[in-house]
Amino acid sequence: MQNKRKLSFWDMWNLSFGFFGVQIAYALQSVNISRIFATLGADPHQLSFFWILPPLMGMIVQPLIGKYSDRTWCKMGRRKPYLLVGAIVAVLVMAFLPNAGSLNFSTKLLLGLNGAMWFGLFSLIFLDTSINVAMQPFKMMVGDMVSEEQKAQAYSIQSLLCNAGSLVGYLFPIFFTWIGIANTAPKGQIPQSVIWSFYCGAAILIACVMYTFMKVKEMNPKEYAEFHGIDPAVASSESENKQGLFKLLFHAPKTFWTVGLVQFFCWAAFMYMWTYSNGTIAANCWNATDTASEGYQSAGNWVGVVFAIQAVGSILWAIVIPKFKSLRMAYVVSLLLGAIGFISVAFVHNQYVLFLSYFLIGAAWAAMLAIPFTLLTNSLKGEHMGSYLGLFNCTICLPQIVAAALGGVILKICGGVQGNMMIIAGVLLVLGAICVRFVEEKRA
Repeated sequence: MQNKRKLSFWDMWNLSFGFFGVQIAYALQSVNISRIFATLGADPHQLSFFWILPPLMGMIVQPLIGKYSDRTWCKMGRRKPYLLVGAIVAVLVMAFLPNAGSLNFSTKLLLGLNGAMWFGLFSLIFLDTSINVAMQPFKMMVGDMVSEEQKAQAYSIQSLLCNAGSLVGYLFPIFFTWIGIANTAPKGQIPQSVIWSFYCGAAILIACVMYTFMKVKEMNPKEYAEFHGIDPAVASSESENKQGLFKLLFHAPKTFWTVGLVQFFCWAAFMYMWTYSNGTIAANCWNATDTASEGYQSAGNWVGVVFAIQAVGSILWAIVIPKFKSLRMAYVVSLLLGAIGFISVAFVHNQYVLFLSYFLIGAAWAAMLAIPFTLLTNSLKGEHMGSYLGLFNCTICLPQIVAAALGGVILKICGGVQGNMMIIAGVLLVLGAICVRFVEEKRA
């Protein structure tokens, strides 16, 4: 293995800066989807089904982006063309999605959903597809251009920017409410505070992505081959990419599967947080169940606040993670702290006490953003980096699909109390922490 050039802090910052804008879009989606569809008329038992779409699109799109970007060598770069296209489509969809309730599509259509909900569903499909197309290249570029010794730092910087973007996206609705933009609307329509949040998020997204696009210069095939110690002929041709995704999956390193098992429990837990936080907080802290009420919409804003607290906790905990002697130990401790946070949410009736709960959840989130990708990319060679990172995204998407598909059934078993779903989320994180014992830290 040749000595690999080291990147400066600002090189790694520029590499991931666009992630800040992409994560604002993802945060706006995460914190507002349940609120938007509940406002449009969805029943609480239906909410989890709307959440199937985002991970389903990610599971389809990201492996393909990985596979085809592995064989893309052009003047614009290897990963950057996908980054740009995804960002442009995301910006367009973010201008349409929050207006679903203003189109007067109130007639019930297929599956008992009205036209506004169907419009929202298709908008959500395009939004999440484009976010996935824009998001995945950032993870791949770190794998492509950063040495094994610096990957933990590079992914920590990416985690920092990711959480900073989340912080902005989560706080947008309450900020616009604070400056006087309406936070309530006629029944079936989305408040202007949410609509303007999406507009501003779209503007920041394209600005940040363009910054990375202009600042980062990807390696050519020869430089890439030298950096990763592989045959230049292989790096510059399609021969090494002719292996199908299923064949690559069959030959995936053990770390892929063991970390994937941990990922299953972690991402299922967070799916329930995104789906049921709004209903839990509205019921426990505002005694509100009517989605058109001021209390319910205030709770929707407060979800953005506590998610922002989660992001702050994640940023601070990301500083602590490198202090652990073992990534595995950091993983376990982080997930257990998150489990305590999830379970406590079900029993808290004071909106300010929720700060502590979501701060602890932030510890688990910090670990989930940085540790899995560090463990995986260190176990891989350079030939199929994009394809494996795309396939690895299935360990993020599949558990969300399973959790969303079962969410309504589990909620019914739990008596229809959305707070009980937060307890289920905590138990899932404990199971994830137990599974960390199967993970090995190794390098290719």
